[in-house]
Amino acid sequence: MLTFFLLLVVFQPLQWLSFNLFGFKGHKIVVDILNWLLVKSMLILWVPVRFENKHSLSKENNYIFVANHQSLFDIPPLILYLRKYSPKFVAKMELGKGIPSISYNLKYGGAALIDRKDPRQALSALASFSKRINSNKWSAVIFPEGTRSRTGKPKKFATNGIKMISKYNKDAYIVPITINNSWKVYKYGKFPLGLGSPITLKTHTPIKITSLPFDELMIKVETIIKSHIK
Repeated sequence: MLTFFLLLVVFQPLQWLSFNLFGFKGHKIVVDILNWLLVKSMLILWVPVRFENKHSLSKENNYIFVANHQSLFDIPPLILYLRKYSPKFVAKMELGKGIPSISYNLKYGGAALIDRKDPRQALSALASFSKRINSNKWSAVIFPEGTRSRTGKPKKFATNGIKMISKYNKDAYIVPITINNSWKVYKYGKFPLGLGSPITLKTHTPIKITSLPFDELMIKVETIIKSHIK
């Protein structure tokens, strides 16, 4: 945890400098380096992170990466291994304040910060985010459970966020991703941290948004993700 926090503190001013001097592209390089270090820092706990993608994802397409959510440690691997597709997250508003590096990246890196207690604000933020994704040829990352599953058992998916992103990105593909074992890092709480359980992220076959009616599409995506949770 000390290593993790120190990396966040050190990269806070580096993010500020890169964004103000070089814009989005310079900022993205610094964020990618930070997340490479965060992923490698997991080896202190004997926790390797393994990412499996057997599918050809063209950088010319927009993608909506939809994943189950088990812990804070889900996020650095997604940023790192999906970096070619400029992933931008849908996150709760609280994460946009006071957390070194993380808050800065969310606030200035193109994420959607939503107030889960204010549906009107959430819909407005998601609409703006969805348009940015489309115009910049970025990709979205969303955790439809809405919060972390602290036991690894998935919660029911909420689909309103995906529906809004899909509305403005009709040519995009949804890529289901199953995350396993990251919850085990926190299985005893914040101390001691869990040791020795590899975190795995597995992508599944991309599905074109227009290939199915939306409700059927969401049932299919949720079934695929949950069926691979171990």
